[in-house]
Amino acid sequence: MSVLSYLTDLSSTITLADWERTSIDTSINTLSTKLGNHFSNIESKFVFGSYDRKTILRRSRDANSDVDFMVSFTDGSDWTPQTLMNRLKRFAEDNYSRNEIYQSSPTIVLELSQIKFELVPAYYTWGTYHIPAPASSYSTWINTYPHALKGQLNDKNRDNNYQIRKLVRLLKYWNVLNNKVYSSYELEKYVLDKYYWLCTNLKDYFYDAVEGLPTYNLSYTNQLKVNKLKDIVKETKENERQGWNYLAEDEIKKAFQ
Repeated sequence: MSVLSYLTDLSSTITLADWERTSIDTSINTLSTKLGNHFSNIESKFVFGSYDRKTILRRSRDANSDVDFMVSFTDGSDWTPQTLMNRLKRFAEDNYSRNEIYQSSPTIVLELSQIKFELVPAYYTWGTYHIPAPASSYSTWINTYPHALKGQLNDKNRDNNYQIRKLVRLLKYWNVLNNKVYSSYELEKYVLDKYYWLCTNLKDYFYDAVEGLPTYNLSYTNQLKVNKLKDIVKETKENERQGWNYLAEDEIKKAFQ
């Protein structure tokens, strides 16, 4: 096996299988139907985030993998974020009484057997969605554009040999194994904003992305984790240059142990 085949195989094992996506889609449709039956004042309801962008990791590889689901209320601007979160909590308790339900950050979390949903209350005005602002203890709203990254990701993936989604998932998996050095959003934004010079396959993209990972504003401990990853890639490339492909493969595996 080569470094490329190892990274390619690893990418497959951390990606949602078709049967998993089918199961989650069924849960999404059920959730949407139950919300529509429960509320008469919903302006829109939809999936967004990493599941929508197809950069989510399998739950077996990331226990915190979740589906972000926005619920926009027609009267949302008349109320505080906490009021709308209370609405969603009561909805979940009425419709999913046997599941774990709790508030976490500015969302209501609904734990199902195969996936976790984060229900995000919102309201919509003039092309902008407004969601609870965590720093305000859920008393004020912030603007968000839930589908902004999706279009950029689609274009970037198409223009880069359809390797960008695979790259994002590999970096997110390393991130999970290292206790979230970066937020998932930071990693995806980094990958999207970066230019990839002469990259053709997943190995090239992974090397290039790792070599450019920023360490400013990171804690000293997290800087060490990033620098260790960069050293692994450097040693892997040197082994390949020497023709020591087995050593190269053994070295790159250290990034995911």
